[in-house]
Amino acid sequence: MDTTEDVLRRAREILTHPTTALDEAQAAGLVRICLERADTFKSLCRDHGSPLYVFDEEALLARAHEFTKIFSESLGNIRVFFALKSNSHPLVAASLVRFGTGLDVSSGLELLTALEAGCTDIIFSGPGKTQPELELAAIHHDTVTVLMDSFGELERLEAAARNQGRQIRAGVRLTTQENGLWRKFGIPLSELGTFFEAARGFPHVHLCGLQFHTSWNLDPQAQVDFIARLGSCLGALDRAHRGAIEFIDIGGGYWPSRGEWLQWEGTPEGRLFSAAGWLPEVPHKHYTCPSVPIRVFADQLSRAISAHIRPLVDCVIYTEPGRWLVNDAMHVLISVIDQKAGDLVITDAGTNMIGWERFETDYFPVINLTRPSLAERPCTIFGSLCTPHDIWGYGYYGAGIEPGDILLIPCQGAYTYSLRQHFIKPLPEVVPLQT
Repeated sequence: MDTTEDVLRRAREILTHPTTALDEAQAAGLVRICLERADTFKSLCRDHGSPLYVFDEEALLARAHEFTKIFSESLGNIRVFFALKSNSHPLVAASLVRFGTGLDVSSGLELLTALEAGCTDIIFSGPGKTQPELELAAIHHDTVTVLMDSFGELERLEAAARNQGRQIRAGVRLTTQENGLWRKFGIPLSELGTFFEAARGFPHVHLCGLQFHTSWNLDPQAQVDFIARLGSCLGALDRAHRGAIEFIDIGGGYWPSRGEWLQWEGTPEGRLFSAAGWLPEVPHKHYTCPSVPIRVFADQLSRAISAHIRPLVDCVIYTEPGRWLVNDAMHVLISVIDQKAGDLVITDAGTNMIGWERFETDYFPVINLTRPSLAERPCTIFGSLCTPHDIWGYGYYGAGIEPGDILLIPCQGAYTYSLRQHFIKPLPEVVPLQT
């Protein structure tokens, strides 16, 4: 456990190296792009009412094309699987299936969504798969590869496949952290050889792959480091076991190159002040944790795989982008219902639309489409739920704000729609953005 001196030292480091301020020109550039489509967004509200989710298929497919092209150029033989948990709307899945990606699912419910979308290449990951979920995977053995999470799941998958009289393709997940909360996922690298030996006793499970995942990757370092560890493990593995590996799934977690945008309360220094019970007045400004372009991810991962994996295993590389593909493919439209002060308004939509109190800590521009401007003005913009934590933002881009104004929060495609909650307010419909 950290001593008081360790905690104070860390606090000094945080305060000495504050989070980078967001370049306001970057935010204004995104606003400018959105305002070019202001009439289209407003017409959706006229036709369908407010609030709305807006699905931007053009943005989704542009990202899918960019990701696939860059990763194919750098890594060669790859297969892309969209992580359905990042946005579970059927339009998203169907669009990407038509494009040619596979789907990564984490439950029987998501597996049904993938099958209904017509997907014929599905990986089924996640801990704690139930027996009915494994039975469903076994029924669709020609479409589904199960990424097993434990020795117990190996036994349960064998039973499910045996009941169906089928053999099913499978991989095993490797935990990237043997301590802490992430030990929930997969088996330790040190147990991989034992797992291969155990799998020999289960003839209905064809163990032919490995998977690992690191999350919230602003750069590829965590993935690169684990690939090096994996290479050392593979080097010590029995040659027959290495020869059985047809694919290695390097996960996803790639952060969009725009970076992570934060309110003061979301920065390390903001959290530190909050924990101390001191909430100073801070200027109306925003912060960022920079990310790297997707080509940097691809190039560095390619070098790591070439150095540590390719000399030992000839396999296809799987990858599971979710957030990176879908982040810019869904937007939120809401309307101002009430103005209680010059710097306080209430909207017709609650943040149950996005499932969590995101904008207390995260920042994204709120754009007044009715009174457009590239200047941001301070104003607390609340939703209409009966909780004070129902906040869309602390400012808006616009020349003013009044009841009836239509507001856009762009680029809310990742881990918002999938986390929506049936809480107080009904959930809006999803409408496509016409190009």
